[in-house]
Amino acid sequence: MTSQDAPAWRRRTRGEHRWPATLAVVAAVVLQLLLPDRVVPQLGLLLPLAELALLAGLVVADPLRIDRESTALRRVALALLGLVVGSAGWSVLLLVRDLVSARPLPAGELLASGGGIWLTTVLAFALLYWELDRGGPAARAAGTRVHPDLLFVQMQSPEFAPPEWEPRFPDYLYLAYTNATAFSPTDVLPLTRRAKTAMAVQSAIALVLVLLVLARAVNALT
Repeated sequence: MTSQDAPAWRRRTRGEHRWPATLAVVAAVVLQLLLPDRVVPQLGLLLPLAELALLAGLVVADPLRIDRESTALRRVALALLGLVVGSAGWSVLLLVRDLVSARPLPAGELLASGGGIWLTTVLAFALLYWELDRGGPAARAAGTRVHPDLLFVQMQSPEFAPPEWEPRFPDYLYLAYTNATAFSPTDVLPLTRRAKTAMAVQSAIALVLVLLVLARAVNALT
């Protein structure tokens, strides 16, 4: 099979647009700022500003399509990912601590906070899967890694997809959403241990959030 005969996701293609992932990071930062102080890291604006600064650096260096394989840009992208995922995980721990304390948030504020943190984790894990799969968006565009971390339906059944199909950020966002609602893989299969670990951790977080938040909210309302 020549490079032109190979499916798009296995050969060099144009990099995907930067803006979907950029919007996801901005949305995660906004959600962090809207959460009550009790369930966010007590660092003031330091964490959101650091996330936005790293994001701005990536946008300036590679603004339109993500097609530059650069060690420096990769490190910046991973640092940004670490801040977004770390902040979301920190909020989950603070919310769980609040839920098991004697003075939890009021029911309405608890549901809003739980929903906001759940959505933040969905965005964070979407970015994680996006950066994890085959070395990230730039490496996928270069087609340097053959074996995927995540197996999408279109890879197994290419006859049901356009010839130029390859996974983009919305596909990873959908994966994160379904994994957080079904608590298990749906139509995307994890192939590598790191992908399986990431999906297992997200499912566990989502399950804990849903069960604890709903249980405490119902208890507060009755």
